[in-house]
Amino acid sequence: MERVLVIGGCGAGKTTFAKKLAGITGLPLVHLDVLGWRGNWEKVPHEEFDEKLAEVVARERWITDGNYGRTIPVRLRRADTVFWFDLPGIVCAGGVLDRMIRNRGKSRDDMGGDCRETLDRERLGFLWYALTMNRKSRKKIRGMLAEYPDVRLIVFHTRRQAERYLETLAEELGKEEQDGVE
Repeated sequence: MERVLVIGGCGAGKTTFAKKLAGITGLPLVHLDVLGWRGNWEKVPHEEFDEKLAEVVARERWITDGNYGRTIPVRLRRADTVFWFDLPGIVCAGGVLDRMIRNRGKSRDDMGGDCRETLDRERLGFLWYALTMNRKSRKKIRGMLAEYPDVRLIVFHTRRQAERYLETLAEELGKEEQDGVE
């Protein structure tokens, strides 16, 4: 495991998992939201994002945390492992709401620029996206993954499955979980 994608629904637990995986494996972690956002929720233009992502994907070792669906094939071409959080929408929406409340008024370390969490109308609309995103994108993601049969695919349907995977991996490698964020 040298080049890893962590994908799945918003609020599914991708970032928490990716941070722990990086700590256990020592792989450098890149949060795609760091590449994709400027301050005050301003998106980075596709061309700029793609240049930054190309630099990451060209490296020998990495974990990318995040979907950015249009870039999944770019990352899959170099990846050897994919962790897909295929969780129910209600779980994802709950994760987003929890994150908004926990981080209200703060910008997270896995976000680019100064993107402070708020509970305003626009951000609350994101809950609907989180609720429906995985169901709507599941077929497309399966199709993309099928194009790369040599990439190891590990699918989690619960957060507990992901936690157990990390526990087992840490035992196999004889390591404790650490922070491994780049």
